Amino acid sequence: MDVPPQQGRQDQHTSAPGTRVVLGIDPGTAIVGYAIVAARGIELSMIACDVITTPAGMPLPLRLQQIYTRLGEIIVAYQPQEAAMEELFFAKNARTALTVGHGRGVAMLALANGGLSIAEYTPMQVKQAVSGYGGAKKEQVGEMVRILLRLSAIPRPDDAADAAAIAICHLHTSPLLQASPLLKR
Repeated sequence: MDVPPQQGRQDQHTSAPGTRVVLGIDPGTAIVGYAIVAARGIELSMIACDVITTPAGMPLPLRLQQIYTRLGEIIVAYQPQEAAMEELFFAKNARTALTVGHGRGVAMLALANGGLSIAEYTPMQVKQAVSGYGGAKKEQVGEMVRILLRLSAIPRPDDAADAAAIAICHLHTSPLLQASPLLKR
């Protein structure tokens, strides 16, 4: 669900003084969710939201290269100022965790090469920041993303909605972390 920038709207929301533009990333190797969210004060707006997909039969190095290249293109196209990514959590399947770790590493490299600071948040932190409850279900988080960004529908697929939630989490959380030395990680 790539949300194309609207004429005038992107400039208004991304170049106005006091506007923060964040690239949220839900990492993976088969599917990488991304969302560009702008904040001016407490007003949030979606600039873009979609997924990068790689073919299942493609060798891992080529999949990683495709993710890296596409993220670089997104950074150039939308000019985010900051990035946020979900931390790796260890699932029962170590192979899956390792594969996702490869995707995270390539995404981090693309973000760093794009000159972006990178914040990382656990799934629980994202749920807490977006819905107010760290144990929220995926549907609840998606609905809060829809409400907070004033969208007509929850972004699809889920990876895109997750990336938007990560960007929102960063926009809500990072000012608190900067303000309080007790909350810094």
